[in-house]
Amino acid sequence: MNKRAKITTGVVIGFAAVCFSWTVVSMSAQAAPGVQEGFDWSGEKIYNRYNDTPLQAMTGTDGRRTLNTFYERRQYPGSPPIVPHKVAEAFSGDTAKCISCHGRGGYDAEQDAYAPVTPHPENENCFQCHVPITTENLFVESDWESVSPSRLGRSMMGGSPPPVPHSLQLREDCIACHTGPGAVAEIRVEHGSRGNCRQCHVPQVTTTTFERNN
Repeated sequence: MNKRAKITTGVVIGFAAVCFSWTVVSMSAQAAPGVQEGFDWSGEKIYNRYNDTPLQAMTGTDGRRTLNTFYERRQYPGSPPIVPHKVAEAFSGDTAKCISCHGRGGYDAEQDAYAPVTPHPENENCFQCHVPITTENLFVESDWESVSPSRLGRSMMGGSPPPVPHSLQLREDCIACHTGPGAVAEIRVEHGSRGNCRQCHVPQVTTTTFERNN
């Protein structure tokens, strides 16, 4: 074997070793241990939830939560939803009771429904943002002009992964909202087990700048 052939062989072997190492690292990252904390908008939450959630709890939907009900419980798209059921006084100051249902989801016989999973269980004061329903008239009439709901799809090509149409603040854990029987029917996916959602679904970047009208 001449010198050039030896160099070429060495380069090929070295490249193969790098690819193998990258694959091993990628597989270990999907398995959750060793995922760097705080990477990709706290994306480690996806891996941690996947490891903690049985497969049957990530699939299927009862179809009762739809985009209509999703937006009915919010004054504007992106706002925290109201709590659509009665909350016992004993829950006050003890958010562990909220997490007992909304931490991992599951069927609640009292509500006869599947509890949606919160994507941010580490924020312990639930009632700071989520207000229990107290009246049939949810919101006070005003001249407030709400922002438009996010338009779904928007794939660049037919069949390509759509971008993420909303901000990731407090919604970093994709599979908390997009998988399982408590997920909104129109945005539920069956491939939460693929791991890094944002490897294919890129957060949509706005090109408009905010300008204050004084």
